[in-house]
Amino acid sequence: MSKIEIVTDSTACIPEDLLQELKIHTVPYYIHRGGEALRDLVNVDRESFYKWLPSATQLPTTASPGPGDYVQIYSNLAEQENASEIVSVHMTSKVSGAYQAAMVAKSMVAETLPRLKIEVIDTLNVSMCHGWMAIEAARAAIAGMNLGEVVNRVREMIPITQMIQTADTLRYLYMGGRIGRAKHLIGSLLNIKPLISMEDGVIVPLGTARSRNQAYRMMVELIEKKVGAGAMIKIAYVHAAALEEVLKIQALVEARFEVVESLICELTPALGIHSGPGTAGLCYYPVKRVN
Repeated sequence: MSKIEIVTDSTACIPEDLLQELKIHTVPYYIHRGGEALRDLVNVDRESFYKWLPSATQLPTTASPGPGDYVQIYSNLAEQENASEIVSVHMTSKVSGAYQAAMVAKSMVAETLPRLKIEVIDTLNVSMCHGWMAIEAARAAIAGMNLGEVVNRVREMIPITQMIQTADTLRYLYMGGRIGRAKHLIGSLLNIKPLISMEDGVIVPLGTARSRNQAYRMMVELIEKKVGAGAMIKIAYVHAAALEEVLKIQALVEARFEVVESLICELTPALGIHSGPGTAGLCYYPVKRVN
């Protein structure tokens, strides 16, 4: 039986215990802060980074892993873990170069390890939407599915997995150039809480609320509109230094839907740079009922 390994990036925001349990391999993003070159979750942690970020006069920049980073992990998995097949799952190619870098690495590895099969997937999403796809790919591989079935499982999730989040400001998205089609919300009054999502790989606006609590109620309404009242869903509550806020979202969601699996995840610094501390939201997808 062929051995399928799952590779993804630190920006998937998958909790560490789940990474270990499912043996998902992550490649860290780069963060450039002044003269420092940091690697996401390697030599920069969430807590200290989010305490520092509001005082930043200039936003740090981020860079996706390069082809060499992926060549290294693909080669290591083949040589040290006896992998014969790899599924490499990445955040949207429309705001990051990770997918393209992984594709270049795939071509490079083909020359030295021609028997190693690598499938590189652009999730057209971010955060735990991207993370859910890597998780389900790993579960499918562990269950004994073949390479094509694992890839199909991820591709089926791409159009149905949705992120909704809010924050006190869109300053970080704007400064980092990741604002997408929500640019007009920048001029909103300070007491307006914008809701954003991702569509076809870019940030899109979903509306605005007058308070965080109203924004959270709107999230529930948006999910219901998308999947129907009482639907079965898997959901990750995501935040950046805002655990108390996502617990409020969790209470609202789980009173209205049949949640078959839920996770609480904190954005890594490489993603938190663009959303800022205080960000709270969710990443979910519907699950089919089995008769």
